Amino acid sequence: VQWIAPIAIGGSFLHYFQVAELYFVYIIQSEVDSSFYVGFTQNLVKRLELHNDSDLNQGVTRHKMPWRYFFTIRVPDKSTAIKIEKHIKRMKSQSYILNLKKYPEMSEKLLKKYS
Repeated sequence: VQWIAPIAIGGSFLHYFQVAELYFVYIIQSEVDSSFYVGFTQNLVKRLELHNDSDLNQGVTRHKMPWRYFFTIRVPDKSTAIKIEKHIKRMKSQSYILNLKKYPEMSEKLLKKYS
């Protein structure tokens, strides 16, 4: 959890305000063969850069670069992100992934189920 600087409220009282850490479940698609990869992160920009960096990427996505974002879901915390990522991976279905993008209510149901 991140905390922002103290703020004076009502005189000399100082309060720290909690800022929730946001996470994203993301689905990237290979521009080589249109395959998908599902993951989660806090920083979408840096994560995609890593997937597309031939020097730094030592994972399963290194052989199908370049990648682009296909779909993302903003989630409130890491625990929820992990649960939704696992759910999508368990489906093992390209049509399920395509439907996530096509039908926004699917994402809403996942958020309700795992939050």
